[in-house]
Amino acid sequence: MNSIEVNNLRKKYGNYEAVKGISFSVKKGALFAFLGTNGAGKSTTIEILCTLTQKTAGEVTIAGQPLKNQDAIRKEIGVVFQQSILDSQLSVYENIMHRGNMYKLTKTTLQENYAFVSHYLQLADIEHKKYGCLSGGQKRRADIARALIHKPSILFLDEPTTGLDPQTRIFVWEAIKKLQQETDMTIFLTTHYMEEAAVADDIVIIKQGEIVAQGTPHALKDQYAFDQMTLLFKDQTIGEQYLQNQNLTFQEKNGVYYVRIRSTIDALHILKELEENLASFEVIKGSMDDVFMCINEEGVAI
Repeated sequence: MNSIEVNNLRKKYGNYEAVKGISFSVKKGALFAFLGTNGAGKSTTIEILCTLTQKTAGEVTIAGQPLKNQDAIRKEIGVVFQQSILDSQLSVYENIMHRGNMYKLTKTTLQENYAFVSHYLQLADIEHKKYGCLSGGQKRRADIARALIHKPSILFLDEPTTGLDPQTRIFVWEAIKKLQQETDMTIFLTTHYMEEAAVADDIVIIKQGEIVAQGTPHALKDQYAFDQMTLLFKDQTIGEQYLQNQNLTFQEKNGVYYVRIRSTIDALHILKELEENLASFEVIKGSMDDVFMCINEEGVAI
């Protein structure tokens, strides 16, 4: 079963087409990453899915509802925007309860839901503090709690950890993953941190309004990323001659050779033949950063 279905979605602003007939689906309970550079069409697509912007053409279904059923969809989705929309003069508790009242929840349900979000986002230490006095990481915890107060089935996270320190980023991601695994909530993520996208179940990469790659992190890395060896030779001349004879792609910097290989398995044969001339080596697996750079710099399309 899919939580989101997008078929031939288009969005035009006058003569400019920001989204050019994209199609994808998001499985229920999945962590889905939607990636692209600034201006690629990510924000426009998300605004359409969240019923904030009207589409020009195409069919979209959210939690089984067509886009025209906006009220039904808004009950099923929570959205964490890049910029906060909470009141800086109200406490965290007041902000979240005010948001919950907008969904016309009963007092009992609202209290139960607050306990639910407080548990996952650990709000006890900040719930009575004014939102405007919080640190960036504390604000982000409150932002996510606001988006969850009505217990949506789909959570949209638009670059949720941008600007956060590493420790807070880890906390936020542990909370998100725990929430997904324990409640079967669908997570729709945009991020500029490729290590976050690497844990997604599925990824779509958009460029200039079109989908240029999609698949699991493993499949995308296998298709677009290269592993790399770093080699330090005892005799640099002999080592470099070997690399040239084997037609290997490499760069040399300050006596260190960076050799591109298709997979870590390919390194075994090379290292065996170079064994007597090696001072040191390291094998580094290709990453989602490599995938993203490859697609966006070389214009790869599928």
